[in-house]
Amino acid sequence: MNLNKVFVLGRLTADPQLRSTNSGQQVASFGVATNRVWTDQSGAKKDATEFHNVVVWGRQAEVASRFLTKGSLVLIEGRLQTREWEGKDGQKRRTTEIICERMQLGPRPAGAKAGGVSSGVDQAAAETLPTIDVGEGEIKSEDLPF
Repeated sequence: MNLNKVFVLGRLTADPQLRSTNSGQQVASFGVATNRVWTDQSGAKKDATEFHNVVVWGRQAEVASRFLTKGSLVLIEGRLQTREWEGKDGQKRRTTEIICERMQLGPRPAGAKAGGVSSGVDQAAAETLPTIDVGEGEIKSEDLPF
């Protein structure tokens, strides 16, 4: 049995880039930074940051583009995929990306605007984060908590 599953909780390093394929399929890509903090043997506090490339397809790509910005907290569930291509200089290139299957948006600061409209959501409601899974059917605007 094989398993290719990734969970990453971190902050966006830049605003998502939304594009469309030739067939009209929406795709967004963005970076997520995760931090790890530990204490070494001498008792000194250490930290390290990892950067992850994320690719989101379909309706989730539109949601990511509309509601995520640089610094936003996001939980990504997906799978790892490595792709290869030849660069302009003729060198082979490789990158490993997280292909998003589910995305959970983090809380927004109080008074933040969502899609150009004031959120009007109190802090307690913002702490309850919904899961958006487009694999289970079409997402309706009334299903979104913002």
